[in-house]
Amino acid sequence: MKGRKVSVEAGRSYTNVSPAALAKLLERKTFPLINVHIPYAGEIARTDLFIPFDQVEGSLRKLPVDKSARLVVYCLSGPMSDIAARTLVKLGYADVWNLDGGMTAWTDAGYPLLRTRQ
Repeated sequence: MKGRKVSVEAGRSYTNVSPAALAKLLERKTFPLINVHIPYAGEIARTDLFIPFDQVEGSLRKLPVDKSARLVVYCLSGPMSDIAARTLVKLGYADVWNLDGGMTAWTDAGYPLLRTRQ
């Protein structure tokens, strides 16, 4: 699965993924899908965690211990998940993916959004 690399620091990066690419990844989901938007504004089906973008560093106990594990984050339109993705990379996670354009891009691409927390 391809995406656009976003440089964070010292050669480390995360990957921006399109709604279509995320939909494909969700067909054979092997990663935690993390909603980092606050306040709650909906969610993509099969979301595993809700961690506010500004509380990622303090929520390490909820995340995989294995820093090579893939993590996928999203928010409403992108800025909050960009901050969360950058934080995860700085914390040592090596396979971080971000839904480019967030839930707005997801619904614009025709994918459903759940409006009540599951």
